[in-house]
Amino acid sequence: MRTAFILVLFAAVGGCGRHSEPPPPPLGSREISQVIARMTEIMVHDVTNPPLAARFFSYACLAGYEVVAQHNRAYPRPRGILNGYPAVERPKEVIGYSYPMSAVLAMLETASKLQPSGKLLEEYQQQWLDSCRKNGYSEAVIAYSRAYALAVSKQILAYAKADRYNRISNYPRYTPLNREGSWYPTPPGYFAPVEPYFNTVRAFTLDSCAQFKPAPPVAFSKNKKSAFYQLLVQCYAQRLSEEHRTIAAFWDCNPFALGSGSHLSVSTKKISPGAHWMGITGIACQQAKTSFSEAMKIHTVVAIGLMDAFICCWDEKFRSNRIRPETAIRKYIDPSWKPFLQTPPFPEYLSGHSTISSASAVILTHYFGDHFPYTDTVEERYGLASRRFGSFQQAAVEAGVSRFYGGIHFTDAIDNGRQQGLQVGKWVLQKVEGKTARVIGAANKKSSAAFPSHRPF
Repeated sequence: MRTAFILVLFAAVGGCGRHSEPPPPPLGSREISQVIARMTEIMVHDVTNPPLAARFFSYACLAGYEVVAQHNRAYPRPRGILNGYPAVERPKEVIGYSYPMSAVLAMLETASKLQPSGKLLEEYQQQWLDSCRKNGYSEAVIAYSRAYALAVSKQILAYAKADRYNRISNYPRYTPLNREGSWYPTPPGYFAPVEPYFNTVRAFTLDSCAQFKPAPPVAFSKNKKSAFYQLLVQCYAQRLSEEHRTIAAFWDCNPFALGSGSHLSVSTKKISPGAHWMGITGIACQQAKTSFSEAMKIHTVVAIGLMDAFICCWDEKFRSNRIRPETAIRKYIDPSWKPFLQTPPFPEYLSGHSTISSASAVILTHYFGDHFPYTDTVEERYGLASRRFGSFQQAAVEAGVSRFYGGIHFTDAIDNGRQQGLQVGKWVLQKVEGKTARVIGAANKKSSAAFPSHRPF
């Protein structure tokens, strides 16, 4: 009789276990992409310049990645790998959290403090947490996850504050050089130059801002037989096909475009080049069904690559200080000429889009392979149709040549910008993945010379 009672009790307990509440669904890479998308929308609202956008993405992603690395030993901590990175403490009193939820909340908290209109993220955070509640996450888990996120974000924000960006406002106002062949503000906005002192900001992996200093630009000359004048004519004389115009518009990524409508055949775009590549990163992670932790890492490495590529590129821009095609063509060939795209407000050499696109492509190729076809839908929300690419390198090359089609860059700035970007991308991978990093890319099948050994990221 007693045996029968025990069997009945065991069956009852077992039955209760089988009918208990299922665990909430795990968070995936889509959660990261949504944060990036909301950050991008605020950047559009604030007209955030391209280098600064990369800075925002980098620290937000680092906050999320730090949570992942503290929870999962498969993902090493950034200290000792990234320049000046601190020992971020894990709050010992916090238990019962969801580390992916904490990572997302750390991203949101960091972005909300860094971005000028970051408070706009509060509404999205509340909506996201409400969806987590509906999916079965308890109030306790949410509270502990948020406490964890706040503790990590506070330390990442202190790291960001020490990167010297806040000193830039104390530097003298940049004045364009009064000499032939140098950059000068262009119509219709005649904006002041963007981030002339960005090379003073602490990089994440670079030894110096001039570590990958490119070959000098083709020297300015008014001589019609000179190499520079030939670049000028090449830009002036090109006849754009409809496909060329589509490519130029797709990769425009100019937050400063005024949208006058006089020569643009498509809607004005406001997204930055870095935001575009962060969007591509999210598409790749979702297509490959990458785990949350791996997606957090990949987003972080791409963001770090963007930041360091911008630092290298901007260092060269304000060293060579070369004139834009629009200014030179109007002055020396045709005063009525207009480029297809609006000219961005900073010197011409190097092409920033070529640099950061190539760096991003190297990093993404390492994680997803040399032949990773995908459809780029990042710009659909901004009125542009999607484009299909067979690889990240194909996209990077197209992004570079789009600047020539748009009439805003000479070809040597595009070619040498691409070379600099490839070098930066390889360097970032070597630093964060170790000497065995698999780097694949056009004309870059072999990794560069061995770098000092270090603990991989």
